[in-house]
Order: sequence, then C-alpha cells, then structure tokens
Amino acid sequence: MNFQPAADTSQTSLEIRGISKSFGRFPALNNVSLQARDKEFLALLGPSGSGKTTLLRVLAGLELPDAGEVRFAGEDFLALPVRKRRVGMVFQHYALFRHMTVAQNIAFGLTVRPRAERPSKAQVAERVRELLSLVQLEGLEKRFPTQLSGGQRQRVALARALAIEPRMLLLDEPFGALDAQVRRELRRWLRELHERTGVTTVFVTHDQEEALDLADRVAILKDGELVQLGTPNEVYEDPATPFVYDFLGAACRLPGEIRGGRMTVADWETAAPAGAPQGPVEVFFRPDEVAFAPAGGQGLAADVRAVAQRGPDVRIECVIAGQVFELEAHGPTLPQGVTPGLPVRIEPMRPRVYPTA
Repeated sequence: MNFQPAADTSQTSLEIRGISKSFGRFPALNNVSLQARDKEFLALLGPSGSGKTTLLRVLAGLELPDAGEVRFAGEDFLALPVRKRRVGMVFQHYALFRHMTVAQNIAFGLTVRPRAERPSKAQVAERVRELLSLVQLEGLEKRFPTQLSGGQRQRVALARALAIEPRMLLLDEPFGALDAQVRRELRRWLRELHERTGVTTVFVTHDQEEALDLADRVAILKDGELVQLGTPNEVYEDPATPFVYDFLGAACRLPGEIRGGRMTVADWETAAPAGAPQGPVEVFFRPDEVAFAPAGGQGLAADVRAVAQRGPDVRIECVIAGQVFELEAHGPTLPQGVTPGLPVRIEPMRPRVYPTA
C-alpha cells in the first residue's frame, strides 16, 4: 500500500465555473471561475470576508453553491456524494480527536469506510506507518494530541487527510494557530511534502508571504470576486489593481497626473511609465525601492523625521506631500543626505500607475 503521487494526466484537474454563494443578503462568492492544474499547488489569497474559505467549503462539500459548477477529472464534482469526492481537508485548529492516539487519528478515515471498502487491519497499520514517516513523526504513534506541539498536531492532521489517498487536498489556514517560526518551518516542509505526494492542493490563506512562498499560482479574491490569478511572480510584479498592489506588500501611494508622456507627482516630474494611462492617476511604489539624494537632487521633496538602523537595514520616516511614509534602505551606511530634521529627495525606482477611480 505504498503511497504514490497521482498519475500525471490532464484529466485530473479542477475547474470552477461561475460559482456564486450568498448567506442571506451577503454575497460571499460572485461568479468565481478558475482552474487548478494537475498536481498544482493553488493558493486562495485574500482578506477576511473575501470568499476564499467559502469557496474551499464548496469544494469540500460543506457548502452548496447557489449557482455554478465544479468539475474534477472531468466529473461533475457537485453531483458526487462527499464521501466519493476523495477530498482531504485540513483545518486551522487541527480538528483532531483528543481521545484517540496519533495512529488512531491518522487511520480514522480508513476505519470508518463501509466494510466492503475498508482495508484490513494490517493494511491500515502499514498505511499509518508510511504516513508517520512521510510527515516525520515516527515513534509518536501512541501519543495523544495533547502531548504534541502545535506543529506536530498539524502534521498529524495532514497525515490523516492524506490517509484516504485523496485526489485533492484542501488546506484552510493550516498554520494560522502557530507562531511565526513554526509557520516558516512548516511552510518549507509542506512544499516538500506536496512535491513528494503530487496531490492537487488548494490552500487558503490571508498571509501574502505564505501564498507567494508556497504556491505555484495564486488566486486573489476580494469581496467574493476573483481579482487576479497568476504565478507568485506575476501577481507581485504586475498587480492588476491597486488593491492587489497594496495587499501583496508594503506600499506607498500618492496622487499624480500624466500628460503628454510626462508624469507629475507633487513637485516631481519625470517620464511616464510605458503604457501608463493619461489624466489623474494613483502612483504606487514599494518603500524599499527608492533612491535617496540630497535636497538639490532629483525626485520627490521629503523631510526626514526619524531614522532607525538595525544592522544593514535602515528605516527612514519621511513626510512627502503632507503624508508620512516609512521607507527602507540597506546599509551599512546611511544614504547620502539622510539626516533627521533635514530635507532630502526621494525617487521611486519602479513606480506603478493606475487610473484614479
């Protein structure tokens, strides 16, 4: 009963078409359509209330959509009974049975199958041993959940989800209850586990760093709608909307105007980015993608209010066009002209421009 990755076939893919779901007057999902490729690790990313968990619950059979369809491996997924979907799900708070040992928790999905489909006790025991090795918890099979750390409990939850040999793995904020260091360690481990198992995986998170680190592609949702779908690099380097730009990392934002190929922001005029819209615009830039110059140089006029240096990283609090921004530079020395209480010039190196809404 060795665990093998899913067969590499274009048949085993997930297709979501026009899914809508409302709770009373609240539209949790509005005409969402996307695809997950065979063996893909797809992240659903968005703030609270964006609809990502509702979409995951539709895939798991815990919610019935008001409209739309879901197909997996060519099958009408919504028409299948939940048990026959062969979906493994992992929740944020583990949902382990406290009265069961680690081994019993992992085996649960196998032992509750109808008698005709249930593996023998020897097969179940072998499967548990394989999974304990896969999630690196050998020797802990007789412990109870309360005797494990949070990271270990989440590994048990993943092993239990994998025990049924799922066609699709659904992860709902699986690291949300863990501290930052454990989260980082489990992120690396989960990506390695995904490569080994080859199970199509849909991962819900509100943590943009987590999504960009783990996923093959990221689906960004806002107010129940799909805003952008792409690889981590695509969505970060070419965000479709101001919301995506702002959500995927620290952002500075200033009003501007583009006329005749020139862009004006406050007292700074420069060439407009290629393809930028004409007229009033919103100009975005990352706080660590700026060049500093003395007050007589090029760029936006700014007043330095405070400087905090931690090793090679420097945080510089500035006032630009009446707004306070916390910018970043990398040492070991301060950028030229950056002194608290004095004016400086700041030039965004990769401004991103959107038409004013």
